[in-house]
Amino acid sequence: MRVLLHTPLKPPDSAVPSGDREMARGFARLLQRLGHRVVMPPLSRVAPGVPPPEAHLALERRARAQAARLIARWRALPASHPERFDLWFTYHCYYRKPDWLGPEVTRSLGMPYVIAEASHAPRRTQGPTRLGHRTVERALAAADLVLTVNPRDVAGVRARLRPGARQLRLPPFIDTAPFRAIVPRPVNDPPMLLSVGMMRTRDKLESYRVLAEALALLKDRKWQALLVGDGPARAQIEALMAPFGARVRFAGAVPHADLPALYAASDLYLWPAINEAYGMAFLEAQASGLPVVAGRTGGVPAVVADGVTGLLTPIGDAPAFAAAVARLLDSPAERARLGAAAAARVAAHHDERAAAHALAVALKTLRGGTLT
Repeated sequence: MRVLLHTPLKPPDSAVPSGDREMARGFARLLQRLGHRVVMPPLSRVAPGVPPPEAHLALERRARAQAARLIARWRALPASHPERFDLWFTYHCYYRKPDWLGPEVTRSLGMPYVIAEASHAPRRTQGPTRLGHRTVERALAAADLVLTVNPRDVAGVRARLRPGARQLRLPPFIDTAPFRAIVPRPVNDPPMLLSVGMMRTRDKLESYRVLAEALALLKDRKWQALLVGDGPARAQIEALMAPFGARVRFAGAVPHADLPALYAASDLYLWPAINEAYGMAFLEAQASGLPVVAGRTGGVPAVVADGVTGLLTPIGDAPAFAAAVARLLDSPAERARLGAAAAARVAAHHDERAAAHALAVALKTLRGGTLT
């Protein structure tokens, strides 16, 4: 089958690292693993990034014209042309960056429409977010199959599906092989604390703020920290971390292929996870055998098992976060136990092999399983 992979927020070939990019790449690999051909015709692309709400009406108008051009081109192409496709697969659809194209194109061409990772937030029905929210509702109403990655989204999405459409859970996944390959873990004195996250404003900056507050409460313990990431809020984050001097180092943006070595060289992974969907870095850290301390928010409990692979603390609670870090700094044996369980759990439940099997089963539900 030829599958059009549509990624409204960030394409797989984006130069900007993020969990969203890695999931887009992951879905492309899953589809290819199952023998499908992934296509991304130029007319199916949209501008990357999140537009301001006031731009949504103009975007909607342009999207209708773009969809019409894509439909006309598809109909004019010979059946064997590489831009032709049999199924539309959208990864990530939410009010700030909905799928403007998929419902129109699939309705006109009479082909299946699949969405992976959609969210429906009723509080967005009013005010400047209403246009994006309305577009999400249209997409959900048009979908034949929705793959829900974050358990938090199950109920809201289910309520917007048409009769006969299916919703299936697909846990977030990574290719664990690169993270499992680097052993054994070095012994660091003092222990190395690692955080990986884009340095943006809003929720990311707030996560770094909580992290800085927690580290300040741990100033009398032995530790060193490495922060991986970059972005427009880096100067603010450097200011937050300035009181720690050389104890906190900044690695900047690191190519994804170089991350396994950083995880393998660390002792504990930290991220307060303010309003985090689920966090791909949590899976990468755990696959590397790193125990995690994280904020209990969104879908994080679905990827970090509290007391089994790491410790979860109330969201935004710096003293509780610091206490959890202190507990693991004081107990190398518990760190080792949690790290071993983390690697085993991610390999069993969040590896691409398991995800590919789940995706294959899900796609067979389309049109009675006639698609191959």
